[in-house]
Amino acid sequence: MQIPFLDLKRQYKEIEDEVTASIGGVLRSGAYIVGSEVEAFEQEWARFCGVNGAAGVGSGTDALILALKASGGIREGHNDEVITTPLTAGYTALAIAGAGGVPVFADINPETLTLDPEALEKAITPRTRAIVPVHLYGQMSDMQGICDVASRYGLIVIEDAAQAHGACSGGKRAGAHGHAAAFSFYPTKNLGAYGDGGAVTSNDLKLIERVKVLRQGGHPFALQTNLIGHNSRLDEIQAAVLRVKLKYLEAWNKCRKRLASVYRELLSGGTLKIPVTYDLESHVFHLYVVQHLERERLRANLAAQGIETMIHYPFLLHQQPLFCSDAQRPLPVAESIAGKIFSLPLYPQLSEAEVRQVAQVTLNFEATV
Repeated sequence: MQIPFLDLKRQYKEIEDEVTASIGGVLRSGAYIVGSEVEAFEQEWARFCGVNGAAGVGSGTDALILALKASGGIREGHNDEVITTPLTAGYTALAIAGAGGVPVFADINPETLTLDPEALEKAITPRTRAIVPVHLYGQMSDMQGICDVASRYGLIVIEDAAQAHGACSGGKRAGAHGHAAAFSFYPTKNLGAYGDGGAVTSNDLKLIERVKVLRQGGHPFALQTNLIGHNSRLDEIQAAVLRVKLKYLEAWNKCRKRLASVYRELLSGGTLKIPVTYDLESHVFHLYVVQHLERERLRANLAAQGIETMIHYPFLLHQQPLFCSDAQRPLPVAESIAGKIFSLPLYPQLSEAEVRQVAQVTLNFEATV
């Protein structure tokens, strides 16, 4: 039985007619950049996230760069430090550096694997300007604890919500907790386009307007300012696709949670460590990440039976040459789990039978260890 890690063709078949019609409407309109589809999606996405405004941009990385700049989280030429997690895609730290900041890494919670507020507080220095908590694998960070620390030290909080479309915590969705948030619509995300795309959300409409200026090179209409911005705009076709998919997002997230519950029921109690969720509403299972001391043997066993797995992420950021610093303290929790984590297949179009097959092969391996 071949079980791919992700098969986006299955999703496309569900919505093919709607997507084709929507893209056709854009092509017939002759307007392809920042037009009516982008404006409508920005309104719909802001409403979904429960915030006052959203700005569509070219990618999730750009969303984080522009959010940091527009919020004042990073000032030009100040070498401002921004604290984040070492367990995330490299784009989080690349965006901090791309905005002119210095990424600093704090350790993670051993259960949720997200940024630990106590470790975060210990990493603060006089140069710390902002915090970028990452909602990892679909699970939100401890936003109450992180925002409490930020409030005590007067720091700006920009959520990296690239993996948490629709997740909730404390009655608010991802994207509504910090000064602003950055979303990615890369095709593999819970809400994914058919190419690159991203958005910034915020309750601060002035911040959103600054993002909209920055995405247009730093000028609203013509090169009439000294502000250096970016060329980073969400295009009309991607916005049209996202508007179709947004109607399905909550149902797809429910499917993810249901399949995750099947994994949890079948895999609990063994030596495989399954995800810990204190609040199911806070997790939308972008990825189903487990831990095992014999990771490579288990992955090889799964692959031999046609089951594809991946590692998210194989390298901790504070140990990568680009971000290594003599001042970086050891991060024992992150370092202890880095060699154990890997991701099992999980997406809305995966069948329960396939999930049960993955679990059974895993349990068969466990019986031999």
